[in-house]
Amino acid sequence: MALPKSEGRPRLDPESPPLKKSQSSLPPTRPWTQLESCIPPAMSILESRLGSQAAWVDPASLPKYGDASEIAGNAPDHVKQLTNNTLGAYGVGNVDAFAYSVGRKIRLVEVNTDQRGDKWEATAVAELIVSKDMLNGAGMMHGGCMCYIIDNCASFPLVALGLMQGVNGVGVSQALNVFFHAPCPLGAALRITSTSVTLGGRIMTSRCEVANKVSGRMVASALLSKMQPNAKRLPYED
Repeated sequence: MALPKSEGRPRLDPESPPLKKSQSSLPPTRPWTQLESCIPPAMSILESRLGSQAAWVDPASLPKYGDASEIAGNAPDHVKQLTNNTLGAYGVGNVDAFAYSVGRKIRLVEVNTDQRGDKWEATAVAELIVSKDMLNGAGMMHGGCMCYIIDNCASFPLVALGLMQGVNGVGVSQALNVFFHAPCPLGAALRITSTSVTLGGRIMTSRCEVANKVSGRMVASALLSKMQPNAKRLPYED
């Protein structure tokens, strides 16, 4: 069924039928410096390519978390720092936030960006030691705890790539598909490697592998899908 013709810019309302590619008029990606110039002084926000609505908080406006000088990789220092800031603000939060003690143990240790043909991708590596507050009743890492860790770590490359391209790579989690390969006991050293897969105007995805740093044994793997939030539905306070 053909879509009705409309005057001017196509509607980007989530309730409307999906637009054909030829009918969309998404703005082109703009450099980070141009994005900064359109940030209003009242609330620092990062503009999404989804449409004219600004969405989500600019990582540059978040409190500093960790030290970029301790993170390896070829990504610029400001990208490493802002990616870490996002972990601190959203993944860890305040002391009374969910899984605060677990989130504080995640260490971002490396961020790289590489070009493969016409496509750019980002890879981020994090590490942590399994502690008592991560265990289930059987003395192994709880599956829910593993999901929490992957949700945070698999977001790193998307945030980093978004910063490099001047678009919103933070988003909100839409789906997380996790495969558990082996139990994870107390004291295990984990190395979590995450790589961007897609970073589109509305949907972004990454893959993640969690391995025992000592033995190299795969503990879990996952695919994370995130989406740009609808600014009108975000719980901003006046």
